[in-house]
Amino acid sequence: MDASTKAQKLELIERNIRDFPDFPTKGIVFKDICPIVKEPKALTAVIDLFEEHVRQKYPQTELIVGLEARGFLFGPLLSQRLGIGFVPVRKKGKLPGPTVAVEYTLEYAMAEAEVQVDCVERGQQVILIDDLLATGGTLNAACELMKKLQAEVLCCLLVVELKDLPGAEKLKPIPIYSLVQY
Repeated sequence: MDASTKAQKLELIERNIRDFPDFPTKGIVFKDICPIVKEPKALTAVIDLFEEHVRQKYPQTELIVGLEARGFLFGPLLSQRLGIGFVPVRKKGKLPGPTVAVEYTLEYAMAEAEVQVDCVERGQQVILIDDLLATGGTLNAACELMKKLQAEVLCCLLVVELKDLPGAEKLKPIPIYSLVQY
């Protein structure tokens, strides 16, 4: 994809991200990606850009791992394009069968993320996908789950990255690819 086409796709994506001031609490400007999913051309642009990145930088990718819930919007579409599988990372208690979990810190509470124990094989090369990187707690927990299962995390794909928050720092040394940064 040439630079002009890429710029047009990024502009379309950014136009379809809405701000909601003071949500979920006062002082937070929530970046809403729901309009992207509603607009087929914007959604296609997201998947096009992710697909190009993965094919160019990580052609060895064997699975896409999506975080609940918005990683489920983009992950299966990307997996289908790449012809590889998709694995969901869920909140504790949502998956049947044997699972492995990781506890992580939210702003004022603890949470747990889990996957089924047989979702990846030892040494499989995976890419994680989510809508937004802020503090990095959930995405870091998903990376830890993959490490527990001895998978290799190649990269994390994000629609939006909030650069003023410590998410990217928390994920080091795992590379991050975000389409839009604020």
